[in-house]
Amino acid sequence: MTSAATGTGLAKAEFEKIREYFYRRTGIQFADSKRYFVDKRIEHCVRAAGFDTFAAWFGALRTGDRPGLLPELISQLTVNETYFLREDYQFDALLNSVLPRVLAARGGPDRIAGPVKILSLPCASGEEPYSIALRLLEEWPHIDTVDVEIHGADIDGEVLERARHASYGERSLQRVPAPWLARHFSPVGAGRYQIDDGIREALTLRQVNVCDTAAMRSFRDFDVVFCRNVLIYFDDLSSRRAAENLYGAMRPGAYLFLGHSESMSRISPIFTPTRLPEGIVYQRPTGAKR
Repeated sequence: MTSAATGTGLAKAEFEKIREYFYRRTGIQFADSKRYFVDKRIEHCVRAAGFDTFAAWFGALRTGDRPGLLPELISQLTVNETYFLREDYQFDALLNSVLPRVLAARGGPDRIAGPVKILSLPCASGEEPYSIALRLLEEWPHIDTVDVEIHGADIDGEVLERARHASYGERSLQRVPAPWLARHFSPVGAGRYQIDDGIREALTLRQVNVCDTAAMRSFRDFDVVFCRNVLIYFDDLSSRRAAENLYGAMRPGAYLFLGHSESMSRISPIFTPTRLPEGIVYQRPTGAKR
């Protein structure tokens, strides 16, 4: 058996093969410093799929003979840990600064045509888009009169299934106020709570790779996009492609939220940085053509 099956780690050539393959399929590139992280997860993939060698597993992966291998690889090599109301100053910005501007640009809350569309990508197991829904339900004064669509998308089909089920433990829920937990969740045993059916059914979830330009063309006319803490995993080329795809998914004048350690200014000039009281967001220019 080769190194990946015996637990001694990938050989250098094996690591290079899987790194290049994963980059081509997802746009995510692992640095040499992530070698141990990749080793352990590839070992799991090889064993879980019933292969004795990395070579046999990788051969089946590349040829597509076992369709489930790629989804499992993506699930293992993408980081999906999150929790409700993470970096909540950005949700403050959404309610206090961004949505008032969106409504004003689209004719005001009484004259707006069509829904306000919000996208969370990557949404992982759903904590971010459900956080947006909770903040709107609890704190946005126009929630009863303005139609809002919240969409979540992720490259990992497994976490999307968890988002659809929407059952969370105490770690994910630690920042949810107790009254909100009582109003919008039901206990399902063993310290877990499931978000109410009405909220779950209102959320649209789809699988997509943000670097896949063809697939991203189906995302259009979003007023607000949250794309937090994913661009840091891309190289320059993949980051620019992702930025262009997000740009295409947004209305002129729409707003983009990135993670606190990310900056669009280092990626692409197509967005305009906009300083709000709560921090920086990035705006698709209002005069931009579709």
